[in-house]
Amino acid sequence: MLFKVFILNIGVFSCATAVIMIKASTEHVLLLAAYRQLVAALVLAPLFIRDIRRFKQQYSWSRCLRSVGPGIALGLHFITWNYGARMTLAANASLIVNMVPVVMPFFIFFLTRELVNKKEVVGTIVALAGVFILGTADFHIGQETFSGDLMCFVSMLLFALYLALGRRNRDIPSIWLYLVPLYLTGGIFCLLVSPLFITPFRWYTPGNLLYVLGLGIIPTIVGHSILNFSMKRLRGQVVAIANLGQFVYAGIMAFFCLQEIPEMVFYIAAFFIIIGAVVVIQHTVNKKLT
Repeated sequence: MLFKVFILNIGVFSCATAVIMIKASTEHVLLLAAYRQLVAALVLAPLFIRDIRRFKQQYSWSRCLRSVGPGIALGLHFITWNYGARMTLAANASLIVNMVPVVMPFFIFFLTRELVNKKEVVGTIVALAGVFILGTADFHIGQETFSGDLMCFVSMLLFALYLALGRRNRDIPSIWLYLVPLYLTGGIFCLLVSPLFITPFRWYTPGNLLYVLGLGIIPTIVGHSILNFSMKRLRGQVVAIANLGQFVYAGIMAFFCLQEIPEMVFYIAAFFIIIGAVVVIQHTVNKKLT
């Protein structure tokens, strides 16, 4: 169990690197969303082919098609988040996107009939206290930010749905048989949508190509793959709370990589989020050990 939690922590850290590379890149965010998923699908294709041969008796077209819905949800999450974050204040976007632990229990219950326990409720409340401290410090409600707030809220729902579907589909015999079609679907979906905003087929600078490759390997192959693996092996609310650590990791990396100095509210929010995660994870570990 401790090993699974350690792996989950690596996944959360890997996902947090995405914001650093997106900020450093000058490429359109919609194309970054499309190509990072296509890169992931291409790199993981050999594992997909290997596992098709290994599990040919258990894997069918019907199971393959179960990756399509989560793939579209992930693609829509990337699109709505990238645009929503630009249409509202940073505090609003940060608060809304980190509300996943609030809605995750509902998705998990309706999809798998899994209920949260008392310790998970306590840990969720503590962690969300940190999220609200972070967001309400500069949160602003107004007509000028309403559209962006709404889009960020939709993005948050899509991310929670995407993760919950990963838990529902945990019976697929190999994680790669689930994820490769998922990444391929999400990448193609974003690529098909991109002509509405920008021309996708053109020359790309070497620097932006490196960022696309980095986004495909670190936050997607490593980060999102581990999140989905964890949804198969751990309780959904454990993953949702641990994922709040992205905010903490991203803040630390932004300090060293982008010279962005966090305000005091960052440290207060980080404290509550870490304590909430410890409560939930410690209960899960102790329960497994007993």
